[in-house]
Amino acid sequence: MRSDHGGVSAQIEDRRTSRLIDPLLFSAGSVASAHPVHAELPLKHYLEARGKLSCEAMYFPVGYPVRVLSNSPAVLAAAAQSWDSFRPLFHREPLEVLIEVTPDTVRSHSSPPPAPVHEVKGTLLVEVADTFNFFISDLKKGRAFARVTEAAVRSPEYLRYFFIEAAALSMITALRAAGIHAACVSVGGKGILLCGDSGDGKSTLAFAGSRQGWTYVSDDSTYIPLDREDRLVVGNCGKVRFRPSVAELFPELAGRPLTPRAAGKPSIEIPVSEWREISTSGTASVHHLVFLNRKNVDNQELVPLRPSTVWPWFRQYFLLSTLESRIPHEAAISRLLLGCGVYELRYNDLGWAIDRINQLAMKGN
Repeated sequence: MRSDHGGVSAQIEDRRTSRLIDPLLFSAGSVASAHPVHAELPLKHYLEARGKLSCEAMYFPVGYPVRVLSNSPAVLAAAAQSWDSFRPLFHREPLEVLIEVTPDTVRSHSSPPPAPVHEVKGTLLVEVADTFNFFISDLKKGRAFARVTEAAVRSPEYLRYFFIEAAALSMITALRAAGIHAACVSVGGKGILLCGDSGDGKSTLAFAGSRQGWTYVSDDSTYIPLDREDRLVVGNCGKVRFRPSVAELFPELAGRPLTPRAAGKPSIEIPVSEWREISTSGTASVHHLVFLNRKNVDNQELVPLRPSTVWPWFRQYFLLSTLESRIPHEAAISRLLLGCGVYELRYNDLGWAIDRINQLAMKGN
């Protein structure tokens, strides 16, 4: 989930942005209103925009079909960079992302544009970087429309993270799967979710353990399908992302370029394929949830938790669920909490943490 919450009123009130958004959405005044509006992308205007886009491809982020249409092959190339490693897992109606690329102007020729801010209004997610770069996701209907400049396209990592991935994953999270801020590994065939907030060490522990025999599933975003009864989860096993300080633990990662991320959260993104010793899987069946705690630890230990004590932590991930999907989102989380062991891992030594999770997988405690 994004942490760069901010009002978009001032940006959307810009007359140029209003002229672009109004035919596709609603008046600028309704966005700026303090009262939520329940709106949808008007089908007529959506289809008119769709008809202008001649480049089309299907991708399967976290296993779900997403059709991307654009007037620029570079957009499809960027989408392929994000999602070519995924294969279809779930047979559902494809979600759609339309991305129209517009020429640079004197005002829009910043490369890349600024980081966007976003706001959820009813069943719509509106994300605006500036007058010329924005997208609208209809979290009820499963379709999104974006306009971006050539300057944004010249920065593929920016385009991928803030527009292509953000638009598609917002709809997947609302309609298809509960997305949670957790890494996932499989240890001895047992899936383990490593849970915690940003900076708690999820990616580091998942990566370090995978170099010592765990199967890597995801680094900090894991998805629980809404329409299943088992404890299957899905992740992006093709990449791992670290904070720049990771070089203190893994010197071989020093000097890697930063990837654009939400404000205040720069990261290094690396393909897992660089390490041949790491085995990967796009899915796992979860047996244990482990919350990481590296703060003020006097005694390293694995402490059992009652599921009810961690339920409030999961509620933050219902933000992009629609009213219709709130019940299945809660059911998906409950399925994990009631069917798995829940623990807090208090540690300050990475090697000890890996050994303790190995013991948990083997003995169940």
